Amino acid sequence: MKNQNKRPNIITIMTDDQGYGDLSCMGSADIITPHFDRLAASGARFESFYSNSPVCSPSRASLLTGRYPGYAGVRSILAGRRTTTGLSPETPTIAAALKKLGYHTALIGKWHLGLAHECRPAQNGFDYFYGFMAGCIDYYSHIFYWGMADGRFNPCHDLWENNDEVWNNGRYFTDLISDKAAEYIRGHAGKPDPFYLYLGYNAPHYPMHAPQKYLDRFARLPWDRQVMAAMLSAVDDGLGAVMDELERQGQMENTLICFQSDNGPSRESRNWLDGRGDPYYGGTTGKFKGHKFSLFEGGIRVPAIVSWPGHIPAAQVITEPAVSMDLFPTLLKLAGGDTGAYNLDGLDIMPMLTEKAASPHGAIFWEMDKQTAVRKGKYKLVLNGVLEEEGPCGEEAFLADLAEDPGERNNLAEELPELAGELRLEAEGWRAALERNWTAKKEKPL
Repeated sequence: MKNQNKRPNIITIMTDDQGYGDLSCMGSADIITPHFDRLAASGARFESFYSNSPVCSPSRASLLTGRYPGYAGVRSILAGRRTTTGLSPETPTIAAALKKLGYHTALIGKWHLGLAHECRPAQNGFDYFYGFMAGCIDYYSHIFYWGMADGRFNPCHDLWENNDEVWNNGRYFTDLISDKAAEYIRGHAGKPDPFYLYLGYNAPHYPMHAPQKYLDRFARLPWDRQVMAAMLSAVDDGLGAVMDELERQGQMENTLICFQSDNGPSRESRNWLDGRGDPYYGGTTGKFKGHKFSLFEGGIRVPAIVSWPGHIPAAQVITEPAVSMDLFPTLLKLAGGDTGAYNLDGLDIMPMLTEKAASPHGAIFWEMDKQTAVRKGKYKLVLNGVLEEEGPCGEEAFLADLAEDPGERNNLAEELPELAGELRLEAEGWRAALERNWTAKKEKPL
């Protein structure tokens, strides 16, 4: 086996607003993704992997810091103004931690954790950055348009290399960053230090753009679904290019790849080109209810794969729960770092991947606006849950047995009042502690 005594290279890949059911290895019958299938076959595919938030900025903050969003300092979707603050160096990222251990660190793709100088990738541990810093861009002009229609602010160009604005008008962004990732891997060949690459795709987030060559692969599908499939097929090709480059450089067996989506699919009108909002069109959550913005499973349970050939057994399906913030301690420990040197909420999940161990979590918590949720074992309680952007689900406390009812159709709160009460106390206690910490930080003198 090549390079097995070296510290591994690490690649984390995150897609944007991708539904649980929109990979063929996750059960999709109409979106075919051979390279994701290949990645899953080479390692472990999770069936109960969670994002830390049902929206993008907080979920990305947790992935990078190993903390719940409220403790990472990012609890909501961040604006795209060039003065927007967000993640700051006082909460170290996995990139900063690995950099201290001698890793070269790179971010290629979406940031969305602040545009103010102190919040940019370079200030948060990344040696190299190529991509955009707001929440979404036009895939061809790389302009951030969001908010223009209602006059909140003007559109702006948003493509950067390190701290310099660059222009590459007409290049489809998914292909552009896939090429940049392969180029980065190629450029690192032969160097003694390992690398950490965070590859952040903006697909399949709106605007719904895809080149004709990808659309042609799904000509049989209805228009909206065809565009979604095409966008994910472009990401799949990009993953294939990254894996092929690793193999060419003899680094596949010395590279750990983690993949996940940031949250569930969007039901915002911009994702439904025909205006019907039919759940089939656009992204799908599989058997789960709820989408982006919701703490029901469809908003937070995401597709996830971890592969490290020769170290993580191949063709695994892991049903135990894990969450994005677990990647920081897992990767840091793997690289020889001290997890005790950091204030982390995530836990090491490598035993789950290599020893078939149970989840290290007693309970996992979420919060979003007025919603709070907790999963403990097979039970999950959602307080003040909402469905999509339509408002409250109609039940203030919703208790589900996820082993028997993963789609959260049957509310057990009245049937199991003692359990519901216990979980409510835990969830509300966790939320209260987070709010106290948040208020104290906001009131701390500069």
